[in-house]
Amino acid sequence: MDDSTDPTDRLLQRAADRLTGHPKRLFQAEVAVALCGGSARRAERRFGWGRDAVRTGLHELASGIRCVDNFPARGRVRTEDADTSLAADIRDLVEPRTHADPELKTDRRYTDLAAREVLARLRASGYADADLPAERTMRDILNRMGYRLARVRKGRPLKKTADTDLIFANVVAARAAAAADPGSLEISVDTKAKVAEGAYVRGGKNPDGR
Repeated sequence: MDDSTDPTDRLLQRAADRLTGHPKRLFQAEVAVALCGGSARRAERRFGWGRDAVRTGLHELASGIRCVDNFPARGRVRTEDADTSLAADIRDLVEPRTHADPELKTDRRYTDLAAREVLARLRASGYADADLPAERTMRDILNRMGYRLARVRKGRPLKKTADTDLIFANVVAARAAAAADPGSLEISVDTKAKVAEGAYVRGGKNPDGR
């Protein structure tokens, strides 16, 4: 780029820096036509713009057809997209240990396999460390594949219900009536509450159903 001190050139450079994509290429092409005789190379020397971008802008300006920017193709490819066999093996490991939202309010799927355990199982299946991502990357992969880590909490019986006070009031009244009757015998029995079991009992927090 020429070390131009022309304030107009500096202004045009700053204006181009504030634009991106198609608007930037179109602006550079218009400047190249007006000040550089339509030459992308001269625009590169004068303003420091990439001549390939200016040349593309000149074609867009002349044809009226906009080139579509392929932004998704830029940058680093995700691990699960670059290695589809690894993604399939991860899914085969995690899917059997996965369950849906117990309340069916979302489409999320939950698993009790952490990223560290998934990596350990992949190594056991024959993968070398050089072919596997880091633990933090594996967590990101699992999240992108739709798996969320959720600890299965042990189900706990309810300590009190809406009828608890009424039940105990009835017990107190029955005991008082029995105490007033000399012909009755009071027997104390310790019982355990029966709790249903299953994958979705108590909001899906029962580990016995896994």
